[in-house]
Amino acid sequence: MPLARRKTEIFPRALGFSPYVWLVYMVIPLFNMAYERGIKMVLGYAMIAVFIVSYRQLFFSERLTAFWLAVQMIIIVTLSVLYLPFYSFMGFFTANFIGNYQDDRKFRIAFAAFVVSILLPILGNIRHLTVSDYLTLVPFIMIMLMTPFGMRSMNVRKQLELQLNEAREQIEILVKKEERLRIARDLHDTLGHTLSLLTLKSQLVQRLTDKDPEKARLEAREMEETSRAALRQVRELVSDMRTLTVAEEIEEVRSILHSADITLESEGDTRLTGIPDLTQNILSMCLKEAATNIIKHSRATACTITIRKGTSDVRMVIRDNGVGLEESGQSTSQGNGLKGMFERLALIDGTLELSSSGGTELIITVPIIIKGKESVTA
Repeated sequence: MPLARRKTEIFPRALGFSPYVWLVYMVIPLFNMAYERGIKMVLGYAMIAVFIVSYRQLFFSERLTAFWLAVQMIIIVTLSVLYLPFYSFMGFFTANFIGNYQDDRKFRIAFAAFVVSILLPILGNIRHLTVSDYLTLVPFIMIMLMTPFGMRSMNVRKQLELQLNEAREQIEILVKKEERLRIARDLHDTLGHTLSLLTLKSQLVQRLTDKDPEKARLEAREMEETSRAALRQVRELVSDMRTLTVAEEIEEVRSILHSADITLESEGDTRLTGIPDLTQNILSMCLKEAATNIIKHSRATACTITIRKGTSDVRMVIRDNGVGLEESGQSTSQGNGLKGMFERLALIDGTLELSSSGGTELIITVPIIIKGKESVTA
């Protein structure tokens, strides 16, 4: 099935309508060829048809790129010499594909051949061209000869951006692995010895229960103190673990929205100094879920995050300029991650309100009193 689908593809679907738009420029050669007569017109249209086929093949046949580029250059030279020198403008198609060469040697060879195919017809018709013809040809030829360099530069930039994104993802994976290793190492160093000691003492208590109850109680008391010390160590370890803050999540969301061509503006106290890690984590998860919904359903072009920290609560408002809840098919209670957001906020007595007017607005409110509760239970 996948092979059959690819055969029916005229141009790569990932490129959208761009390849089809370029075909509009073939109208001019087709129109000019209509002025020819007889076998010359038939051969001219045949060469233009082959040129269009080669244009399509250059999107798919990576191994035959040089062959199809050569076909295009031969057709350009033939049409420009035997018909009109203005057929050299078809070289704009060829120039774009030459810019795809990343190898310097292949690029130089292709570009040199392209220069010959463009300039040769001009030199061959030098006696028949008027001043107005030169004024028309020269500017376009100069642009045409610069196009491969511009396309190559743009392709190199895209490749670098792709490599940079891959590097960032790899760094994130390595950071997570390092964090896991650190946690595992700290847990082993912190609890390994303590648990081994508690195991030995528990065995000792079992043996002393009948023989020496007083010493057994003393050992049990030491076990209690050791376990409390281990508990404190675990709490210290957990408190030192890296938590995701709202400010960090906003930057992550900004990058995600940017990839979907959605701008993001943030206002207010994004650092939320003094807000507990648990609250920051839950707000961050809600923010990421909201951004995912905006990308999937809103069809928005802009998003605003406003954070206000009051004396009794923290309010985070996420607003987009999309189509709203009803047109996007979102539900205020089910699906789209909203149910998960309600459940997460319920853990810290938070609330979530939604409204839809000229877009979608999410209002998340979390009481600051939760910090006091945590400090009491810690």
